[in-house]
Amino acid sequence: MAHRPTADRPEEAAAPKDAVAVVGLACRFPGAESPGAFWGLLSEGHDAGGPVPAHRPSFPADTQVPRAGFLDGVDGFEPEFFGVSPREAAAMDPQQRLALELGWESLEHAGIVPGALRESATGVFLGAIWDDYAKLTHQYGAGATNHHTITGTSRGLIANRLSYTLGLRGPSLVVDSGQSSSLVAVHLACESLRKGESELALAGGVSLNLLPEGFAVAQKFGALSPEGRTYTFDDRASGYVRGEGGGVVVLKTLRRALADGDRVYAVVRGGAVNNDGGGETLTAPRRAAQEEVLRRACEDATVAPAEIRFVELHGTGTPVGDPVEAAALDAVLGEGRAADNPLLVGSVKTNIGHLEGAAGIAGFLKAVLSLHTGTLPPSLNFEHPSSRIPWDRLRLAVATRPTALREDAGPGPLLAGVSSFGMGGTNCHLVLSDWRQEAPGDASVPAGAPLAVPVSGRTAEGLRGQAERLVRHLNEKPDLPVEDLAHSLGSTRTHFAHRAVVVADDHAGLLAGLESLAAAAPSPAVVRGRATGREPALLFTGQGSQRAGMGRALYARFPVFRDALDEVCALLDPELDVPLREVMFAEEGGDAAGSLHETRYTQPALFAYEVALYRLLRHFGVSPSVVMGHSVGEVVAAHVAGVFSLADACALVAARGRLMQELPAGGAMVSLQVSAAEVTASLAGREDRVAIAAENGPVSTVIAGEEEAVLDVARHWEEKGRRTRRLQVSHAFHSPLMDPMLDAFGEVARGLTYHSPHLTVVSNLTGGPADAALTTPEHWVRHAREGVRFLDGMRAVEALGVRTHLEVGPDAVLAAMGRDCVGDDALFLATARRSRPEAHALLGALGGLHVHGGAVDWARLAPGRRAVLPTYAFQRSSHWLSAPSREEHLAAGPFPRTESTGVAEGAADAAG
Repeated sequence: MAHRPTADRPEEAAAPKDAVAVVGLACRFPGAESPGAFWGLLSEGHDAGGPVPAHRPSFPADTQVPRAGFLDGVDGFEPEFFGVSPREAAAMDPQQRLALELGWESLEHAGIVPGALRESATGVFLGAIWDDYAKLTHQYGAGATNHHTITGTSRGLIANRLSYTLGLRGPSLVVDSGQSSSLVAVHLACESLRKGESELALAGGVSLNLLPEGFAVAQKFGALSPEGRTYTFDDRASGYVRGEGGGVVVLKTLRRALADGDRVYAVVRGGAVNNDGGGETLTAPRRAAQEEVLRRACEDATVAPAEIRFVELHGTGTPVGDPVEAAALDAVLGEGRAADNPLLVGSVKTNIGHLEGAAGIAGFLKAVLSLHTGTLPPSLNFEHPSSRIPWDRLRLAVATRPTALREDAGPGPLLAGVSSFGMGGTNCHLVLSDWRQEAPGDASVPAGAPLAVPVSGRTAEGLRGQAERLVRHLNEKPDLPVEDLAHSLGSTRTHFAHRAVVVADDHAGLLAGLESLAAAAPSPAVVRGRATGREPALLFTGQGSQRAGMGRALYARFPVFRDALDEVCALLDPELDVPLREVMFAEEGGDAAGSLHETRYTQPALFAYEVALYRLLRHFGVSPSVVMGHSVGEVVAAHVAGVFSLADACALVAARGRLMQELPAGGAMVSLQVSAAEVTASLAGREDRVAIAAENGPVSTVIAGEEEAVLDVARHWEEKGRRTRRLQVSHAFHSPLMDPMLDAFGEVARGLTYHSPHLTVVSNLTGGPADAALTTPEHWVRHAREGVRFLDGMRAVEALGVRTHLEVGPDAVLAAMGRDCVGDDALFLATARRSRPEAHALLGALGGLHVHGGAVDWARLAPGRRAVLPTYAFQRSSHWLSAPSREEHLAAGPFPRTESTGVAEGAADAAG
């Protein structure tokens, strides 16, 4: 999906050349598990504060802590998803776990497959300031530790863990500047991108309140609101409410984001960081320093301070901090501002509390979403303007209702600021702007055309969980184009081992398929499987698979098929009395449809259809490991393997069909439920009149030849209780009755140019991988006369290690026969079925290939636009430190030390 600056926004072209785009978002905040839920909470003016959740680990049931913003299930994690053992997960700080989830989700939100970033210069910059889990481990003593404890509880490894897991090679660091840490992390990430040190960055912060003692310390410091609410800029301001959670954004330079076709949520135009340095006390805010950081940020962003429309405040709701922040804002951003255009301000801390180490990223995300939607949500709890703030002299106003930011804003970029200040005086301010983009063009999918929609999970439960999320999403967004959902799931998400593909025509069909998948119920529209990384053998069908209308729907639906069929028909039509497409596309019962069963048309039609379908399969990313054809299907196999040029292959197949058609009518072909060895014995004395035409299975043999002799053999086996079936054919193919056409056919074959194949071809003439004889005229003469050794060919394919077979032909013929030839672990897929619409059958086969691990190019199979979809449905379970029993505690004793270094055992080898 390519987004471009709108033509009426010339100032976008003037954006700073080093501007940074926000292209992906993820968050876990009180009352909000996703950016969409967060925006809903903000828009509706909710306060997510409340009591400590029931069953909170490390909080005794009778724990009394102030009202705060809590997350549910902080002990929940799916360790195996990130390559972590359950034992290691229990030793890991939940902040590390949260960072892993948010990093993954932010990339999914950005439409980036995480695995595509491995070994890239992607930086990770995360703010984190608390070590509650390490403290808990220490409280439990040595008996609660293991060799994962040091890495699991080291705060500095929070960013490193994410870099390690995703294989990222850019800078990786944790920022601790107090409560400004996560906004400083975003600033550092932007600087790294501008310098070219990182080509992409994940930035944000995490903060979890895992011990009651943290509340007691904050309360004794005098930071917490006695009322349990944050009253930013209100006369009731008496402290903040603690909150917890985290957020991560995906950042790129604006230039690269536009080149990559990313959705840009907002643009970071500049920023600055400083410190109070020598203020009244270590923790007292300093107005001069705040003014300085605001001015420097505007200078870095090359914007006039008065142009900034709103600021997301640090806004902790303290009687000291609020007046200082208000005065600094007015001194810098109020200068030159018209009285009727006050600076709008607000604080997300009134909604979710002060997230401390993650406070800056919470405010940043609020500002990004406000710019992206064009609406500033209300700041809560502002009813009595603070008497400590001289409102009559200040050019700012608290946003107490949803405000349309574009009203009277003019044509220029919509600008915003975000502030975050640390307890020790480290101040950060970033300047952002909106970025409006043209709506991308419609996807190149015909209205009402069926689509394949892939879904996957690391486990079967994860697959069902993902389907459940998509069902909810589709119910909430009934207007979401199905092609955009298919494209996004196919091209911008990781394809895990447990897979499914839903083939649907519309929203209702997709919803029904996903509901079946979520319920683990069977559905004809859903194909399921587990990927094993198999590439298929392509099996090209022969005569008997033709049907009226073959290829007509594919011709209308897929340009690649249409162009290929036109190219083949242009070479074959001069050899035919009726244009080949007219014969192929004819309705059942018409004169032209009847011609399809004349071998002079049958063989060219099968060849044209299968070559066109092969090209379409290759276009969709199918990469065969081996090819094999049945009878005339071997001509297709040889052509796609490079033995013949298209023109030579057309000449061969046209001559083959024409010369066989010119033979006298008559003869017969009968299918016997008898092994080839048994049949051979029963042909004694009739070898010059009847022959084995095909060995299609262990007890499936076709005989052909003079009618009387063939029927005599058939009666012999009927009398022995074996099933027989006479085939409806115009000639007795692969029998002595073909002998009169072989000389003329040999002349044609000798006039062709042959090349060594670039794919493995299993020949039905020899029943094994083809050798140099495949590139000789004699092979093709014998091929027209001798029997089809399909059984041996299938066993040869199996011996090559191939277990996935994709039939390429107008009906499913070889799949049924092939199952009887090889082991039970073989998979057979048919690209067409007589009873099923062509596009549905093809997509179902490609879906089947995908779910079993075959390569499919989803960008081509499911073109569309990127859609914002639910992120991965983690299947979490509880992983937490266990307090050792008294016996375990005593047995562990104090932390053991080595005599030589004093380093804890188990870490000694790494100490150097």
